[in-house]
Amino acid sequence: MTSTTSDARDAREPARRDSAASRRAILDAAADLFCRSGYDGAGTRDIARAAGVDARLITRYFGSKEQLFAEVVDELFAKTLLMTPEHTAEAATELLTAAPPARDGMILTLRSAANPRAAEIMREHVERHYQRELAEGLPGADDRAGRAALLIAICAGVQLMRNVLHDEALTDARHLAPYLRKALDAVAYEDS
Repeated sequence: MTSTTSDARDAREPARRDSAASRRAILDAAADLFCRSGYDGAGTRDIARAAGVDARLITRYFGSKEQLFAEVVDELFAKTLLMTPEHTAEAATELLTAAPPARDGMILTLRSAANPRAAEIMREHVERHYQRELAEGLPGADDRAGRAALLIAICAGVQLMRNVLHDEALTDARHLAPYLRKALDAVAYEDS
């Protein structure tokens, strides 16, 4: 009888949920949908449906669609290329040879930047995390923040032309790395 009573109790109790797995599923679904449809085109119900969860969990775990987007941006923009002078050769080679990631921050940016708040979230992330860290690693004292922003802009342009527009001249472009390195070095080093 003990097992029958236990089985009956188990049938009445809702299944325990794995909040970490649900949160991860929401983040993954949101990244996919924001990359595919942009900030404005991805609704919370669509995200929840793709994650296989109740839409109320988005509010519970993230507070809002805006905060969920900010966490997706944090994840997709997390990989940073070091572009300080001692790393420009490596950065140039990677920019010209690496396969674009499945969830691409550049695609997310292009599809979401028309929304002013989404653009602000992305800009704040780049400035607060990546640009500030890069500026701190640049030599000299003159306009390190501006030089860091320019280095990021150069790399974003290469990524756009190579990974989004698929410019044929940049498809197999390892041989162009020395030129890109010179461009990065011209900005990374303080003008004497």
